[in-house]
Amino acid sequence: MGLFSFVKDAGKKIFGDDKPAAEAPAAGAAPSGGPTLADVRAQALRNQISQTGIAVENLSVRCEGSSAHVAGRVKSQEDKEKLILACGNVLGIGEVDEALEVDSPEPEATFYTVQRGDTLSKIAKEHYGAASKYPAIFQANRPMLEDPDKIYPGQVLRIPPLS
Repeated sequence: MGLFSFVKDAGKKIFGDDKPAAEAPAAGAAPSGGPTLADVRAQALRNQISQTGIAVENLSVRCEGSSAHVAGRVKSQEDKEKLILACGNVLGIGEVDEALEVDSPEPEATFYTVQRGDTLSKIAKEHYGAASKYPAIFQANRPMLEDPDKIYPGQVLRIPPLS
């Protein structure tokens, strides 16, 4: 289990409202007795996870303010880390509290928060000693990254150990 911090004012906009989670109204029951804001946001995160293609058994997602709580079982450490990033790199999410079980434990990747002026080549040089190893970082963050030139400040990336 772990608690991971993210930049809540950076990330993909998946929530229907324009307010980051912490600025939204309290998550009490909706006047019509329908789903709460927290329920709607949790469903949006479940949809985000589904889009990654990562298989998760017994997936549970809850939102409380700017926190996301995620539990379930995944096949690999890579899947676990990608699932954490899929939830955390969302506008309005400042932390992800995970309780994910892994079938095949592997060495953990380092998480890196992109700074202004960073490129995948620059990050690869810093972490691997060679800018030419940026494809390893790009591949480690697929499908969240679709283009190696499209990263943004505040985004959190996986930096896996080189094999």
